[in-house]
Amino acid sequence: MLNWASRFNIFCLLDNQQYHFDTPAFECLLAVGCKQKISLNSGNALGALKEFCANQNDWLFGHIGYDIKNEIEQLSSENFDGVAFSDAFFFVPEIILQLSEHQVTVFFDEGSAEEIIEAIKLSASTINDLPAKTAIINSRFTQQEYIDAVKKIQQHILRGDCYELNFCQEFFADNIMIDPLSVYHHLVKFSPNPFSALYKLEDKYCICASPERYLKRSGNQIISQPIKGTAKRDLQHVEVDEANKLHLINSAKEKSENVMVVDLVRNDLSKICVENSVQVDELFGIYSFPQVHQMISTVSGKVTADTDWIDIVKATFPMGSMTGAPKKKVMQLIEEFEKTKRGLFSGAVGYIKPDGDFDFNVVIRSILYNASTNYLSFQVGSAITFYSEAEKEYEECLLKVEAIVKVLG
Repeated sequence: MLNWASRFNIFCLLDNQQYHFDTPAFECLLAVGCKQKISLNSGNALGALKEFCANQNDWLFGHIGYDIKNEIEQLSSENFDGVAFSDAFFFVPEIILQLSEHQVTVFFDEGSAEEIIEAIKLSASTINDLPAKTAIINSRFTQQEYIDAVKKIQQHILRGDCYELNFCQEFFADNIMIDPLSVYHHLVKFSPNPFSALYKLEDKYCICASPERYLKRSGNQIISQPIKGTAKRDLQHVEVDEANKLHLINSAKEKSENVMVVDLVRNDLSKICVENSVQVDELFGIYSFPQVHQMISTVSGKVTADTDWIDIVKATFPMGSMTGAPKKKVMQLIEEFEKTKRGLFSGAVGYIKPDGDFDFNVVIRSILYNASTNYLSFQVGSAITFYSEAEKEYEECLLKVEAIVKVLG
């Protein structure tokens, strides 16, 4: 299916890797081709996107980049951006394949489902293996520079400028040629996660193994599932693995980080949800993935039937787990201390159905790649609080990108 999809200039695969955390109606969605599209940069992007969507009665797939924050909060971004995704892009696909456990549903305007399935069957049934040449990965920060930056951020916390800040660093490779399908195949093999995606936009790719949901709408219900709290897995030693999990469950530091983000999400949802409908459905839930245990909370609320999805995004974006609190101040500090524009990283990839339901991930644990410039980037962050130990936060960053580093050799 992916070999067939790769002949299109635009496609988006969303794959839950059979986690079934919330019993979805499908295992994965693949949208290919483009009947209509809109590409926008921060300014009046959300207004133009709302107008575009109002004229559609079809599925939409695409992304919202982190720097849409600039028009929501009147901020700016001057840092380097090596991949150069637009701040927002959505398209109406020509063909959608929806795979459930026992069924493939095909949405299309022209041709027939049989012709589409036959074309897929005629495509190669294996993914090319990784190239033998390994990548040389560089970092924007030395370990000492990262530690120094964390200590400066903690001075802002001490002064009362903020409580928690998600501080990110970029790892990158210049002049590298990869096969995005192969890299995706190996990444989800090493690190299968419930919000994985392979997203191609002309010459740009997002190869994503995200464990985190940004926002989902089902009818009048909205849910957000922020992640804060990470512990290493040890699949070779069950006792050590359980001990790491137990440490995460009982960690006062991780719980304080998580509850701060939960409060931020509750505040964001209350801007758009029906009064008194916002609630915490699960606090400090522990979910285990191949590389890490994660602490995930679920916050929900209800909206009226006529609430536009763009207004929901405007009230809640960027997601609190990738910023910190208070949101506007930490986003200003993020621009000061980080060396790279986040771009699609810390943004969201997902879909909107004709009935208005939608689902978006958080773009983390992801490789971004520009095939025209052969520039590859992956960013990673951790929550900095007053009690954070800079060396341990650096180690947490390395843990989170372990699967990516393995895949790239």
